[in-house]
Amino acid sequence: MKYSHFVLEGQVECKAILYVPGMLPFELSKDMFDENARNIRLYVKRVFINDKFEDLMPRWLKFVRGVVDSDDLPLNVGREILQKSKVLSIINRRLVRKSLDMFREIMDDEDDSQYIMFWNNFGKYLKVGVVEDDRNRKDLLPLLRFFSSKSEDEYVSLDDYIENMKEGQKAIYYVTGDGKEKAAMSPAAEKVVGRGYEVLYMVEPLDEITIESIREYKEFDILDVTKEQDLKLGDDDKDEEKKKKKEELTKEFSDVIEYLEGTLSGKVNKVTVSDLLTTSPAALVQGAYGVSPTMQRYMKAQSVAAGGDDQGLNSMNQAVMEINPNHPIVKDLERMVKSGEKDSEETKNFATLLYDVAGMTSGYDVDDAGEFAKRVMALMTTKARDDGAGVQDAVIEEKTEEQDPVIEVKTDE
Repeated sequence: MKYSHFVLEGQVECKAILYVPGMLPFELSKDMFDENARNIRLYVKRVFINDKFEDLMPRWLKFVRGVVDSDDLPLNVGREILQKSKVLSIINRRLVRKSLDMFREIMDDEDDSQYIMFWNNFGKYLKVGVVEDDRNRKDLLPLLRFFSSKSEDEYVSLDDYIENMKEGQKAIYYVTGDGKEKAAMSPAAEKVVGRGYEVLYMVEPLDEITIESIREYKEFDILDVTKEQDLKLGDDDKDEEKKKKKEELTKEFSDVIEYLEGTLSGKVNKVTVSDLLTTSPAALVQGAYGVSPTMQRYMKAQSVAAGGDDQGLNSMNQAVMEINPNHPIVKDLERMVKSGEKDSEETKNFATLLYDVAGMTSGYDVDDAGEFAKRVMALMTTKARDDGAGVQDAVIEEKTEEQDPVIEVKTDE
């Protein structure tokens, strides 16, 4: 796809050629950090030394192939001594810099499909580089690509996002989910999408780890809309007005909040009123230091794979439930609570179903599918009864026909 042939002169002299393969090497398709993968061959004065040298290139550049020939390294030396060599450290920095130059050349190519192909094959390595390589993180950030609420099937860079920002926007927003479709249907995304802001989609655990390693980009804070935090929406002058309005809504729906917190005890940390939700009745969000449902599933899988117990993870991150005071479902629940029906099983099922739907659309799994199905059927039965259809047991009647007996009379002749 791209190669770079160069000579280093000065403190260290060496010749090298690096290239980016056109597709992911087979051995890395099974394990992206396969220890047996040999990507850089080291020569000293044209004598082959080693091709499994971990310190020659960082592991996030495992996919880059190449050859390095140095005249400054000793021939008869062990790996331990080479690892402490300043010469090797200098070569390492230059190889990383040249690799980044190649990536930028691919990105700047007139044919955009070249970089899309590169990102689809090796994008996950660049994300790991952002997490692990503090020295080169700033150079890696412009190379990152994500889907967004406005890009459809096209990738968006952080620079593209900033260029397309709405006037007065103060932050970069993102939402997590298992895939682009689920991230798009997250109720938490409504908070900003409904106001015309673009939202980046983090569709796999590595995306979330990567974006959390970046506090800000070009003076813009990077904020997770699924976290309970100030999203910096609107004008500062209206903050007090919004705060006052939220306090009024909280007071108005205090009975509903109290009922939900009691009914959903052990499932949610608390219930709050949100004036940012638009079409969804409720949403589940995490605290400022919480972990998204996608990351929770990933952590559980890792724990189980390591032979550990995943039970502790279930209670570690109880979500915060936000309700939409303008939604008909929430208003109906308010009517049921205030009319003295809050002790009924129907009201309890209604409130629990509201939590279930909010959890599913926010990316969480339903804990008990059987109980969820019962609550849905109970609601459907109530609706059918209200419509006058009723629910009747099917009765199968067997009808038998009685036939007169046939009498045969025999006569002697």
